[in-house]
Amino acid sequence: MSTAVIDEVDDDLWSAIGDPTRRRMLDLLLRGDGTATSLGQQLPVSRQAVAKHLAVLDRVGLVRATPAGREKRYRVDDAQLARAVAQLSSVGSAWDARLQRIKRLAEAIQHTQQDSFPH
Repeated sequence: MSTAVIDEVDDDLWSAIGDPTRRRMLDLLLRGDGTATSLGQQLPVSRQAVAKHLAVLDRVGLVRATPAGREKRYRVDDAQLARAVAQLSSVGSAWDARLQRIKRLAEAIQHTQQDSFPH
């Protein structure tokens, strides 16, 4: 796998997903849309913190907001989430290939060292 795959990773997207509170928010929103208030009732953070996290998720396109009275209703953007999953899969495959190369190299070194020393 080439390093070009990894270069295509959207760092802003992964920075947004890297936060555990935002991942939990995405989990909740995958069950149905919600507002900062409704999400705040399910998370151990303030409504203001929820609103800031939602703004980050919105900025990277993982959620979309629609006006709902005095609040906004958020829902997961399926296309952007699919893009994130595809990137994760690609990065995982690239790292799997790297780790296999490292393993083969380590085994070759070990084999060479065993052949160099009499038993």
